[in-house]
Amino acid sequence: MGSQPEETAEVLTRVDGGLGRIVLNRPRALNSLTHGMITAVRATLDAWAADDRVRAVALTGAGERGLCAGADIRAMHEDAKAGGAGMRAFFRDEYRLNSLIAHYPKPYLAVMDGITMGGGVGLSAHGAVRIVTERSTVAMPETRIGLVPDVGGSRLLALAPGELGTHLGLSSTSMGPGDALLCGFADHFTPSARVPDLLDALARDLAGATDAAAALAAVESAVAAHAEPAPPPGLAANRPWIDACYAADTAEEIVQRLIDSGAAEAKEAAGQLLGNSPTAVKVALAALRRARTLPSLEAVLDQEYRISCAALAGHDLVEGIRAQVIDKDRDPHWSPGSLAEVTEADVERFFAPCPEGELGLA
Repeated sequence: MGSQPEETAEVLTRVDGGLGRIVLNRPRALNSLTHGMITAVRATLDAWAADDRVRAVALTGAGERGLCAGADIRAMHEDAKAGGAGMRAFFRDEYRLNSLIAHYPKPYLAVMDGITMGGGVGLSAHGAVRIVTERSTVAMPETRIGLVPDVGGSRLLALAPGELGTHLGLSSTSMGPGDALLCGFADHFTPSARVPDLLDALARDLAGATDAAAALAAVESAVAAHAEPAPPPGLAANRPWIDACYAADTAEEIVQRLIDSGAAEAKEAAGQLLGNSPTAVKVALAALRRARTLPSLEAVLDQEYRISCAALAGHDLVEGIRAQVIDKDRDPHWSPGSLAEVTEADVERFFAPCPEGELGLA
């Protein structure tokens, strides 16, 4: 966008027939999001909302590895060390964009091909039509780096069947295409080889759409024509121990139930959970439980903004990114170092109003 050459722009946009195409264009970085990309996508969507040429919008990622791996973690690390002002602004604009996507006045289709995590989920899973492929890996793995599921992800996790969302959010487990459909993060499965044909069909069919109803019908028809049965969800067989273990009131009790359940997968989940930031795990559990009672996506985004701002001011986010991304020693030194050491007061601080100002969407 702007004056950048198209091939080097971080976000590529064009109108193809009746379809507005947005392509996240940082393939070497798994299309991870910069603040400029958030701004560019927002400006494009705002312009296309009033553009009669555009009957629907499709979001894809450049390259074959993923739609978007989330925010630029290295940039987050540097900014958090410097006080977090840049990331607070990033989160503010990102979460407002997530809300816009959820309420966009034209059909918004996202192709969650390959890795789709964190901020990538925020740009896709709130859309009207969400497609996964055989290459899709969908996750909200924030507790692994000392953060908590955000971009409206805590609402998606909270609304997943049973306690599946609690399992995914606390353990940072990834979903394949079948699980993404089961958990409400996606609507349709289309093999990756058929996606170009789907987008071509959309561009052609939407050009003849005369109103919003015709546009939606064209999108639904094209998607249905290119969809296939999805692979079976792997999580379905684990529902008994997931629902029983994660229904516990505290993170400590969840871990104990996982260890005592007798299921090998449950013990593996306990190990994953115990490797994540103890503070983030407890805050995530509280956030998911509260998200179930909040009335709207916007109320959840307001809650997530408070949590993310608090995380920027804490110890574990910088340390988690250091261990997982910067030094890659996979040996984070969390503080506090165990679930038992994280107090209720520690958790409640993440839900307090942001001193720098609230998001104020709800």
